Amino acid sequence: MMAHHKPGLVSAIWSMKCPACRKGFLFKNKGIFPLSQITDMPEHCPECGQKTEIETGFYFGTGYVSYALSVMLFVVNFVLYKLIFGLSFRDNSPYYYLATSITIVVLLQPWLMRMSRVIYLYAFVKYNDKAQESAA
Repeated sequence: MMAHHKPGLVSAIWSMKCPACRKGFLFKNKGIFPLSQITDMPEHCPECGQKTEIETGFYFGTGYVSYALSVMLFVVNFVLYKLIFGLSFRDNSPYYYLATSITIVVLLQPWLMRMSRVIYLYAFVKYNDKAQESAA
C-alpha cells in the first residue's frame, strides 16, 4: 500500500478544493466571471464524488461566514491603514479609512462568497483518506 501525501488544509481551502479529497475544484468556473454563475458548483466533486450540497438549503449558513470574513477585512484594513497613514479625528482620515474598507469589501465580494462556501463546507465535511486514494 503506497502512502499518499495529505494535501495541506490551508492550501486546500485557499485553492477552493474539495474537503474530502482536497483535489477536486469546488466550483464549475475557475474565474469569477460571469458573476451570475459565481456560486455554481457541480453536484459532486469531480475527483472523489463527495456531494457538494449536503442538504437542501445547506449554504444559507454561509452568510455568517461571509460576515466574519468581512469584519476580518475591516480589522486588517484598520490596522494597516493606521500603521501606514495614521488615523486622527482632526482630519478626514476616518472617512478615508471607511471608504477604503468599503471599497475593498465590495471588490472582494465575489471571492468572499466563494470562500465562505468553502469554509462552511470544510466545517461539515472531513478529510477522507479513502476519497484521497480513489482520487489518485
